Amino acid sequence: MTIPADASPIDPLALGATLYMPATRADMLAVAQGAKIGGLRSIVLCLEDAVHETDLGDALANLRALLGRLARLPPAEGAPLLFVRPRSRAMAAEIATLPGAERLAGMVAPKVRPGQVAGWIAALGDSRLMLMPTLETAEAFDPLAMRDFRDELLAEGRGRVLALRIGGNDLLACLGLRRIPGETLYEGPLGAVVAQLVGLMIPAGFALTAPVYDVVRDPATLARETARDVAHGLVGKTAIHPIQVATIHAAFAVSAPEVASAEAVLAEEAKAVFQHEGAMCEPSVHRAWARRVLARAALYGVTEEGWAADAVG
Repeated sequence: MTIPADASPIDPLALGATLYMPATRADMLAVAQGAKIGGLRSIVLCLEDAVHETDLGDALANLRALLGRLARLPPAEGAPLLFVRPRSRAMAAEIATLPGAERLAGMVAPKVRPGQVAGWIAALGDSRLMLMPTLETAEAFDPLAMRDFRDELLAEGRGRVLALRIGGNDLLACLGLRRIPGETLYEGPLGAVVAQLVGLMIPAGFALTAPVYDVVRDPATLARETARDVAHGLVGKTAIHPIQVATIHAAFAVSAPEVASAEAVLAEEAKAVFQHEGAMCEPSVHRAWARRVLARAALYGVTEEGWAADAVG
């Protein structure tokens, strides 16, 4: 998706289910044009963990060819946002200068530690690419390290960092663990890490996306987990298979009662405190929630069901 020069910054809520694909795939053009996977909002073409070292040359050649073809084609209506996950800052700097790189929305930086933000921003050069650093190293467990990282983002990353991605599998690897089928991440040790990151990063203005649930054929647990992601204020979720996309997007939809409550909170004539749908509404503290609800409704639709888990902000 080409980002017009006069466009507003990308709304992180628009990321939705972000599908990771190895850059070795032969069908990348069809996926990038939105012709192969319906409803997909964002893609990450991976040159890091998903590509074996012996295949890296082929993956880079594949990416160059894709960007070259995209540069010769008009932007496809409804095409997903396109990101690349490079192996290193040097690779990011090379990709940022390739013909057709302007068709990328940004880069996903792997394993970013405190002290590395400025280097990743510099790797983007004079391009208009956005950065999504991934929190997936042992420092993510350390609140002091994450406080320093937040301060670095405030100093170096404003206007260039679209969102922070939480890398769940790598964080579990730090503990010698892996995901348990049937359990959401909030039932394990990462629940506390997510809550800590939410408290540090979101008030500072940085959006967070949720880790993948890598048990592909378990939509019930994925739905439960994504509902908790939304309740924590996360704006999207990594997906590793197209079958997960619809389930993730359904969790970001909002109910009709939520929309009605949000509109009541934002109404010019709203009282300082009032009751709506059996809940207290206080515009001075609920406006941010209300705007977020309406933004989700515009992106993911409205259901007739009852209030979602995050309905009262």
